[in-house]
Amino acid sequence: MINECSGENIHNRIYQRLLDVIPDLLTIEQHGKSEVDGLMALNFDVMQRTPKKMTIALSHYYKHPSGDMIADPDMLIAVYIDRGMAEALTYQDSYMFTRVYSADKSHVDVAAKRSLNEFLHTWLGNLIEQGHSIKSGIKYVQ
Repeated sequence: MINECSGENIHNRIYQRLLDVIPDLLTIEQHGKSEVDGLMALNFDVMQRTPKKMTIALSHYYKHPSGDMIADPDMLIAVYIDRGMAEALTYQDSYMFTRVYSADKSHVDVAAKRSLNEFLHTWLGNLIEQGHSIKSGIKYVQ
């Protein structure tokens, strides 16, 4: 039996879930935010955009008693517009930083790629269930 989240299929599922959370993903110019009562705000930033690919950041941050803002998590995601696919590039929280591709793109950490994509798929599902939604020019508060 093929895992529902295996291989290329997970990249398509991540893309679809991104569109559920960020319906205006392809038209938002810079950033957005979703706030749901009782939950951490979801932040969205466009890091880079070309006609075929976007690099975006999705994050939750909480304020530590020291005043520092702590990532929980902060992820960099590649969105392949022309292929209807997306994948995790990095993951950061207060305990770790993980990167799928080496800085010079010469090495792929296959285990990190699998793990981060599975996490991203699950996290996006949770965000959808929680009612998060980011739209162009609108700060969504539920």
